Amino acid sequence: MFDLPRQPTIFCFETMQTKNDGDDPDHKIEFTGGNVHLITTKESWEQKMEEAKRDGKIVIANFSAAWCGPCRMMAPFYIELSEKHPSMMFLTVDVDELIEFSTTWDIKATPTFFFLRNGQQVDKLVGANKPELQKKITTIVDSKGSCQT
Repeated sequence: MFDLPRQPTIFCFETMQTKNDGDDPDHKIEFTGGNVHLITTKESWEQKMEEAKRDGKIVIANFSAAWCGPCRMMAPFYIELSEKHPSMMFLTVDVDELIEFSTTWDIKATPTFFFLRNGQQVDKLVGANKPELQKKITTIVDSKGSCQT
C-alpha cells in the first residue's frame, strides 16, 4: 500500500463558504492594483524575493482565494496599503492557482499574510483584520526606520 498526496484543506477565515467553480461574474474580484504584484508561478515568487532583497524591501505576501469573502473584502484595503507604503513589496498568491507552493507555507485559512525580510518570515497574520494588518505594517515601517544599516 502507498500513500497518495492529500490536497490540503484551506478554510476561508471567518466564513463557511464553498469554492465557486462556476463562471459567475460576481465571483471575480480584483486582487491586484496599486503596487500589488500577482504571483502566478514559483519562478515569479523567486524573482520578486530577489528584487526585494536587492532593494532592501520588506515583503508582504497575501495568500488568498477568489472564492473567499474576507479575502475579497481585504483586497481593496491591501491595494490601498501598497500605494501608501511603496518602500514595501506587496504580493498576492492565489492558493488555488499555486496549490503546491501554498502548501509549503502551511496555509490553513485565507487570507494569511506573511511578512518577510530577506526571504525569511518575520511576522504573520491570519484572517481579515484590517486594523491588525495596518498595525503590523506600521510597526515594521517604524522599526525599519530605526534600524538602518
